[in-house]
Amino acid sequence: MMIQRFFLSVTYCLTLSFVLCSQLTIKITSVPSNTPSDATIYLAGTMNGWNPGSTQYAMTKLNNTEYTITFTPSTGGHKFKFTRGSWATVEGNAQGSFIPDRTATYEGSPKTVELTIAGWEGASTAPSTASAQVRILSDTFLIPQLNRKRRIWMYLPKDYNTSAKTYPVLYMHDGQNLFDKKTSFSGEWGVDESLDSLFDRGDYGCIVVGIDNGGSNRLNEYSPWVHAQYGGGQGDEYIDFIVKTLKPYIDKNYRTLADRDHTGMMGSSMGGLISMYAGIAYPEVFGKTGALSSSYWFSQDSYKQVSDTGVKPFSYFYLLAGAQEGGNQIGDMEKMNNTLKNAGASEHQVYKISHADGKHSEWYWAREFPAAYKWLFNKNTTATNSFDENIHFEVKYEESFLKFTGPEHLVNNNMKLYDLSGKELLNKPIGKEMRVEISNLNLINGIYLIQVGKNSIKIYLNQK
Repeated sequence: MMIQRFFLSVTYCLTLSFVLCSQLTIKITSVPSNTPSDATIYLAGTMNGWNPGSTQYAMTKLNNTEYTITFTPSTGGHKFKFTRGSWATVEGNAQGSFIPDRTATYEGSPKTVELTIAGWEGASTAPSTASAQVRILSDTFLIPQLNRKRRIWMYLPKDYNTSAKTYPVLYMHDGQNLFDKKTSFSGEWGVDESLDSLFDRGDYGCIVVGIDNGGSNRLNEYSPWVHAQYGGGQGDEYIDFIVKTLKPYIDKNYRTLADRDHTGMMGSSMGGLISMYAGIAYPEVFGKTGALSSSYWFSQDSYKQVSDTGVKPFSYFYLLAGAQEGGNQIGDMEKMNNTLKNAGASEHQVYKISHADGKHSEWYWAREFPAAYKWLFNKNTTATNSFDENIHFEVKYEESFLKFTGPEHLVNNNMKLYDLSGKELLNKPIGKEMRVEISNLNLINGIYLIQVGKNSIKIYLNQK
C-alpha cells in the first residue's frame, strides 16, 4: 500500500510539474528610452479580449529594460500587443507610428518568446493624417453618466463655413481610429478623406462625431450586457451619454438636421454591437445604424433585444461581415439579419453584405465605409404624420421622376417641393402613375422637403 501511494504521489507530482511547466512565457528584452521608469507594461490580445490594462496580464519588471509574463493560453495562434495601460499608450514603431498585431503560437508545451518594443504610439512624432475638416471638440468632454472624460472629434463638411446648410450627423465609436493614423491603435478608417472625396463628387455632406473609446473600459462601455469573462454592462450609460448629453450639445452648437431621419450611428466589432443596441433602443433618435463586423457573440441578448423590442418602419440597418474575420462573423450577421426581419423590418430597411477578402481590420472597414454611409444616408424615409393618419407615403427618385408609394387618394393632392431655405420649387398634382417629373428643375444633389397635404417628408436627392 505504501508503495502504491508513493507511486501515485510521484505520478501526481510529475503531472503537476508538467502542467506548471506547460506555459507560454513572453519576455521583453528591450524598451524605448522614453519609457517612464514607473511604467507598468501589459499584454493585450486575443487571450484577454484585447483589454489594454488587465491586471491579470500585467508584466513583471525584472530591471529597467526587461519585463516578463508567464501564463497558459489556449492552444493555437494568438494576436497581441504591449501597452502601458491604455490604447493611447500602445506600442508602435521607432517613430511612434502604428505597427500590426504581434502573433504567437502555443502548442501546449513550454515555450518562451523574447521580443523588443521599438516605440510607443502615445509618444508619436509622426505627422497627422487628418484632413483640414477634422478638429478636436474637446480632450476632456465629461461623461456624467459614467463620471469619466473623453476626447471628442468633429468632422465638418467642406462647405460648412461657406454655406448656411444644415447637415445630417453620424456618431461613431473608436474615435482614435477614424481620422488620424497618428492616434490610431490599429490603423485608421480614413473617414475624413472618404467624405471629402464624396463631397467633391456631389455628396451633400455629413457631420461626423467621433468618440474615443475608453481604453480598459472599452468592452464595458460597448455592451449593456455583461460577459462572464470580458466584462460589459455600461452600455446603457454610454448610449445615454450620447443621447442625453453629447447630441444635445452638438445640435445646439452646430447646424445639424437633428431628426432621426438624418441621425445615424456606426461602429465596428464591439462598436457595431453597441450601434445596433442604440438603433433598437432609441429608434426615435437614430434612424440609421451601421453595424460592421459586429461582436454579437458577446451576448445572445443582442438578438433578444431586437426580438423583444421590434423594428420601427423608419429604421435602417447596414450589416457587414468578412469571410476571413474568424469565428462565425458571417453566420452571426445572417442571424441578426433574420432577427431584424422577423421583428418587423422590411426588405428595404436592411442591407447585408459580405466579402471573401474581408478581415476583422481597420483597412476593411475603411474600404467599405463609403458604401455603408451612402446606403444609409441616401435612403428615402417614411413620412411621419401627426395630422392625417390616412396618408403615409414614401418617395424615391428614379430617372428624373419622384415616385410615390402610398394610398391611391394621394392623386387628389398636390406635391410641393422646397429646398432647405424654405423656397418653394414646385407645386404640382400627383399623377395617376403616382409620380412627378422634376427633370426641368435642374436640381443639385441634396436634401429637399416634400409636402403632400398636411404631411411632409425630407428626401436626399442623389442624381447619379
